[in-house]
Amino acid sequence: MIQFGISTLLLAVLAQGWNIIGGYTGYASFGNSVFYGLGSYGVGIAMVSLHLPFAVGMALGVALAVIFALCLGLPVLRLKGHYFAIATLALAQIMAAIVSNIGIAGQNIGLVLPPLNDDPLFYELSLILLVLATLTVWWLTRSRFGFGLIAIRENEEGAVVMGVDTTRYKIMAFTLAGIFSALAGGIHAYWITFLDPESAFDITLNVKMIIMAVFGGPGTVLGPIVGSFILSAISEILSSEVTSIAGLFFGVVIVVAVTLMPRGLADVLRRFRKLGWRYFI
Repeated sequence: MIQFGISTLLLAVLAQGWNIIGGYTGYASFGNSVFYGLGSYGVGIAMVSLHLPFAVGMALGVALAVIFALCLGLPVLRLKGHYFAIATLALAQIMAAIVSNIGIAGQNIGLVLPPLNDDPLFYELSLILLVLATLTVWWLTRSRFGFGLIAIRENEEGAVVMGVDTTRYKIMAFTLAGIFSALAGGIHAYWITFLDPESAFDITLNVKMIIMAVFGGPGTVLGPIVGSFILSAISEILSSEVTSIAGLFFGVVIVVAVTLMPRGLADVLRRFRKLGWRYFI
């Protein structure tokens, strides 16, 4: 149960991170798994290759994520809609290929981290990180920066006219999302003690965080958390009871969510009393 809790909390952190760039800014990023992988490799390189403590590895992972976000954010965030989504989709594959050829990162073989059999510690770290991510999203709903992101989501041209520095705001949101994804990746890498390019930069992880955020309610404070908890629990039950159906689960969820409740559970709970079943129509 503790291990299931760790996985669920880390997925909730990733969903909250995506919520900043996807839910509040309106840019559907498929590149957050790159930040996750950079955070994982920051910890792996620091602990295995440089023989440094875990905390230094976390800091290294965050630094790599920030540098990546700043360098790639400026050209990529000039794209919009499906062009932006396709561009970010390619980033994970490119980064996996690069890491596979770096000796200090273990190349294709990967890295084996020193084991630490302390699941309660990783649970507490994951919970603290989720609380920090949620408080950050809550702050967005009450800050000038958050209002600027919402303005970009609703009408980017109008936001420019109103004086919002859209380029700077988008890069800041991209970087902030990257920091939380990198921290989640660092915790997960030390927890499972093994790291390779394919698993670290897995695009399916990015799909999961998007589905969870969309299912719970993008652009809300608690929606991504609710979506992560519900879908993780159902997926775990299906994986243990009906293995053949588990692989289809997230595909069905995204079709249902986009078709019947595109604004997520949070919006359903808010408006269902007034509209009833007409809401889904």
